[in-house]
Order: sequence, then C-alpha cells, then structure tokens
Amino acid sequence: MTDALLHVHTFGPEDGVPVLALHGVTGHGARWRVLADALPEFRFVTVDLRGHGRSPWTPPWHIEQHVSDVLGALDHLGLDRVRLAGHSYGGAIAVHLARTAPERVERLVLLDPAIGMDAQEMLETAEETRADESYPDLGAAHADRARRWEGVADALVEAELADHLVTDGDRWRYRYCRSAAIVAWSEMARPAVTPPAGTRTLLLPAGKANYVHPDWVAACRAELGDDLTVAEIDAGHMLFLERTADVAEQMRAFLTA
Repeated sequence: MTDALLHVHTFGPEDGVPVLALHGVTGHGARWRVLADALPEFRFVTVDLRGHGRSPWTPPWHIEQHVSDVLGALDHLGLDRVRLAGHSYGGAIAVHLARTAPERVERLVLLDPAIGMDAQEMLETAEETRADESYPDLGAAHADRARRWEGVADALVEAELADHLVTDGDRWRYRYCRSAAIVAWSEMARPAVTPPAGTRTLLLPAGKANYVHPDWVAACRAELGDDLTVAEIDAGHMLFLERTADVAEQMRAFLTA
C-alpha cells in the first residue's frame, strides 16, 4: 500500500476549534474556505484527497485508503480528536473513518453524503466521467461550472476556477485524476453503513438533491438515537456553497453545543 502525505489547507485562527473537513469527488480542500469564513471561531483543516488537487494521485483509491490517508494527516498534524465534516463522497469517507477510529471523532457533520448510492446510477456516472473534461478557454469553463452549480454565487464559481483549473497544453482541466474519480463512483455504490453508535452526528441533506435515501436516515436513527440531528437544507447538492449561512448556522449550533 502506497503511503501519501496529503496536501493540507488551513482556514481560520490558529487558536480556533479544529474542524477537519473532507471534500467530494473531483473536488479539493480549498472549497471549504467559504464555510470557514462563515464560522470564524473554528479552524478548518482541510485536505486534498488522494487523486485530487495537490495530493499524490497514486492508487489505490478505495475508501479504506482514504481513511488511512486522513488518519495519517491527523497524526502528522498532531490532532488526536477532531470535529469531522464531510461533503458528498467526503461524507462517505467520514462515516467509514468514524467506524474505523471512533476515538478520533468528537462529532460528525455530514453534508449531503453520497453513501449507498444506486449502482446503476453510479455506473452511468462513472461512464460519463471517462470522457474528456477540458475546456478551450476560461469562458467555456466558467459557463459549464455555472450550469452545474446552479444557485451558487458567481464569485464562488470564479474561486473554483482559480483554485482548481490548470492549463494542459492549449486546454484547461480541473486538477484531479479521472481514474480516481471513476473508482470513487464505484465506492459510493457500496452497501450503506451508518456512523457507529455513540457518535454525535449532524446530517444535513440537500432538499433539492437525491443523494440521501430515507432508508439510510432511518438506519442512522436506529443506530444513533438521540445522538443524531437531521436538518434538511433547501439547496442543491453543493449546499454549503449555495446556502452557506444556513449550513453555518446549523454547524455552529451543533459543534458548540
């Protein structure tokens, strides 16, 4: 198994309460900047997952490897126990990390997690991901991202391009490994698991997306009981970019309770 030292981003005051945040597939750690700005009492520590951003792109890319990588980052940073947040595929990784090392997770925040997804849908998405995704110029990249992120402010679309888009010859591409993304879609089709009993968990489903299945929410309630808080956000899948203030309000109340 290949060792990797993940690329780390930090946002917020040095003495802020640490929150480790995991991005979704094809994403990167700098996406959390907007939420960190809305929660200035916390210090967001975010990583580029393996196969993404400035972290190593070498395989394997399965969930267990991501968990191992993130635990290694915690060790490297001297963080024994953290508040852990995950969006989309990062939410699935966060759940598995909490099950693997529950002693490292003080509280868990899941933002529209992609877990137990429909296998046929994941096949179709993985097949779509195999196609080239590049742009002849920044204008084309901006138009495509704005279409995908309907409801997200244009300034955040611009930030995404600045943080994540790089030149490749005469084209522009996002900084992630397509092979790793294809594996991620497969990993999201695994049978759904819940956070372990005793894990205080905030679940924020996106009301305008269909990632979070009611049966999984019911399984979480059965496993976690009063340790589970569910608050739907009226947004699409990129809920923390689209409705930053609403997500921040829920997280602040939960993480400081």
